[in-house]
Amino acid sequence: MRSFRIVIAGIAMLAAMPAVASSSPSAPPPDALSDVRGARALAWVGQENRRTFAALEADPRYRTFHDSVLRIRQDAHRIPVPEFLGGAIFNLWQDAAHPRGIWREAAPESFLTGHPAWTTRLDVDDLARRAHRDWVFQGADCLAPDDSPCLVQLSEGGEDATTLREFVPRSGIFVPGGFLLPRSKQAVAWQDRDTLLVARDWGDGPGGVSGGAMTRSGYPFVVRRLRRGQALDQAVEVMRGQRDDVSVDPVALADGQGHRLVLIRRAVTFFEDRYSLVTGQGVRELDLPARMELHGLLAGRLILSANQDWSRGGLRVAAGSVIAVDPDGRQPVRTLFTPGARQAVDEVAVTGTGVVMTVLDSVRGQGWVFRPDAAGGWHGARLALPDMMSVHILDADRRSGRAFLSVSGFLTPQQLWLADSTDGSARKIMELPPQFDAGGLVVGQEWATSTDGTRIPYFIVHRADMRLDGRNPTLLTAYGGFQVSSVPDYDPVAGRLWLDRGGVYVVANIRGGGEFGPAWHEAGRTTGRQHVFDDFAAVARDLIARKVTVPAHLGIRGRSNGGLLMGVEFTQHPDLWGAVIIGVPLLDMEHFETMAAGASWVGEYGSMAVPAQRAFLERISPLRALRPGVRYPEPFIFTSTLDDRVGPVHARLFAARLQALGVPFLYYEDTEGGHSGTVNAEEVARERALEAVYLSRLMDGDGKAGGG
Repeated sequence: MRSFRIVIAGIAMLAAMPAVASSSPSAPPPDALSDVRGARALAWVGQENRRTFAALEADPRYRTFHDSVLRIRQDAHRIPVPEFLGGAIFNLWQDAAHPRGIWREAAPESFLTGHPAWTTRLDVDDLARRAHRDWVFQGADCLAPDDSPCLVQLSEGGEDATTLREFVPRSGIFVPGGFLLPRSKQAVAWQDRDTLLVARDWGDGPGGVSGGAMTRSGYPFVVRRLRRGQALDQAVEVMRGQRDDVSVDPVALADGQGHRLVLIRRAVTFFEDRYSLVTGQGVRELDLPARMELHGLLAGRLILSANQDWSRGGLRVAAGSVIAVDPDGRQPVRTLFTPGARQAVDEVAVTGTGVVMTVLDSVRGQGWVFRPDAAGGWHGARLALPDMMSVHILDADRRSGRAFLSVSGFLTPQQLWLADSTDGSARKIMELPPQFDAGGLVVGQEWATSTDGTRIPYFIVHRADMRLDGRNPTLLTAYGGFQVSSVPDYDPVAGRLWLDRGGVYVVANIRGGGEFGPAWHEAGRTTGRQHVFDDFAAVARDLIARKVTVPAHLGIRGRSNGGLLMGVEFTQHPDLWGAVIIGVPLLDMEHFETMAAGASWVGEYGSMAVPAQRAFLERISPLRALRPGVRYPEPFIFTSTLDDRVGPVHARLFAARLQALGVPFLYYEDTEGGHSGTVNAEEVARERALEAVYLSRLMDGDGKAGGG
């Protein structure tokens, strides 16, 4: 049905349903909830999950929502995400028969027909059954130039820690007696066929590091050389960072011209890196920008984005530029691209002949290719792609100039394009059939004015005949951190569960993201983060001023850093929202540095050890900001027990504080899936269906998402 009000006309029936208690018996104390897998904490999680299920799964719409999401996630017409590997195309495919997935291979010529003939190389479901493990496939690190053998990364339930096993992808076998690295947060690089550089928790013992070789952020900082046949405790140290670093990781790079480099990246902070070259004589630090992102190797040159103003050899590089750097320093630095005032480089990948780049121009995606010329400069050409879309790089081939791009828009289903940096061509290979009815819907871009006068863009998707009467159910989302851009991607779940039912969908491009380059991010970092929160509220007020909606019909959603954003908006502006979805969030900003991988984000959020930053974190921390006597909207909070990045404790403590204040809330903690989300279609369907019921019942304006 088109009209949202028609769909929710069944509210009279819902009102007749038995009331569900809006809160359960008091939560365990904070120390018990902080024991992630402790019995008392999990018992509380279980009772809160059951209360949420009773409130939302009993809704007659729940099953329809669930089945709709499940069909989307298991649709055989989904575009298989391609990966160039050893001259073939690989893909991880999940469906009803393979919920964990099969890693499969197709010949390039077969794939490019749009109807590839696949051969399964690794069945993750079968592997998990035989091993009696909750394996989730997390990718593979492969030896260049043949991309074989590989180290397959397997995690328990989707956590960041992995187990690595040596695998030959073209034959589909694990190497008997091959490399096997047990569970740890770890990173590896192939030095040669019989030698790995490994960063992991080496533990105590002979040659070990007291307390384990892990940083305060929970990542490795000691890199060792492990030769085939050696036990882990026989590996020889190559380089170590410091326990206050974020992490230290080995990196192997290769290009299509036969050059190969092995580097070690020392992440001093989340945004500042030091790269060292591994040589026969040891390691040598390279002269590179501290704030940068390394993309690959081409013709022996490092291709990187400079996220700060930088100069070398008389050349001044503006922040946001993409450059080519000779690691030995003998050749001058070359600039490929410097964005304009309303532009930002979004993604970069290196092929065998050039560089493929996506650029945001007023947050509208473009695709570009760049090739070196005979004079030592670079020639760039814009790809002929549809306008007003998002453009993402899926993979690039170092054996050729080819790269796969994903192109989509809010109302345009995903398209798979093949670009070539050799000749600047681009052609569409596949297109997803529509997953929802976009007829009668339009996309607009508007601008709100934040508290300091900065203009903030946002996208709005709505019915062409939308009435400006303040009664439109509206869902507003944003991220606002870590220089991550929010772009107009196709979201079939939002399409079916929200747009199809008459809802308005809004994506805000607030500061803290990367929509306008490093300066846009910098404006929302540490004590500047109030700009992020003010920008989001400004977009909400702009929607209200335009009579698109009113607070009773305005819902907001965010996860991870976006979950922090939702928590702050919940506490700073409780009167602006009718519904708040807070996903896998940071909420205790006074203690985030000691929780899970929290210490790694000091560069983004600041530190309690710095007085000015401490005062700011105390002021904005959602957990601290909760107050008795405030009329808060009823939030839906979700997290994951196996999230070893942010962790579930933030969400638990926040919910427990609401419980103590007598504030109604709904809480769902998935028992698997890690920080990035649930790991199979069934769990995704459940979580998104719970959200949809919650939004439907709150957005009607009765304020009773829990049914009581």
